[in-house]
Amino acid sequence: MPALEESQGVNKVVDSICKLSPDLLAETCRHILFYLQGQTKGVDSADISDEFQRAGVRCDHEALQNMIRFLLLTFRSAGKSNLSGDDLVKRLEEGSSKWPKASLQVLHRLWSEHGASVRAQQEVESALSIGQLVDMQWKLGMAVSSDTCRSLNSPYVSLLLKIVEPSGQICQKSFEMTIPQFQNFHKQFKEMAAVMETV
Repeated sequence: MPALEESQGVNKVVDSICKLSPDLLAETCRHILFYLQGQTKGVDSADISDEFQRAGVRCDHEALQNMIRFLLLTFRSAGKSNLSGDDLVKRLEEGSSKWPKASLQVLHRLWSEHGASVRAQQEVESALSIGQLVDMQWKLGMAVSSDTCRSLNSPYVSLLLKIVEPSGQICQKSFEMTIPQFQNFHKQFKEMAAVMETV
């Protein structure tokens, strides 16, 4: 019964969101939308919790985290699916029948105002998403012969790079360079290091 459990989980989060006044829901959504637009480094749940307390809304840590995750996922998927405000509201109503009209109006208004910026930021992030180097191994080898040359006796450098892709998966890339290629590679790295020291 995973679908039933998932539906009950969504309804539980929607119940928590329904306890928020339209103004408090709007402020919570703004935290999330500003993050998704690249204006802040993250969603500070402590700030949101403080706002809830000032407004007299009691919400335990787990319920708050679930609300933030739900709204993040909702706005992210709306951006990736290029949804309009009306489409977003329709999708939310399909997911749960417990949405109050006032909450849906807030989400519609905020998505209509900020949706284009979220989509633009998502496009920038996907265009700029590159892997991160986490490990590099090298070894020096000697090619003794090949199928075209019996006596090759040519040294080479073999590099193995471990890279974390934007998706989180680790992939390995390996390549070989002749000694002159490696010396050029080394020279370029020294130049990069010198430039980085000036920054």
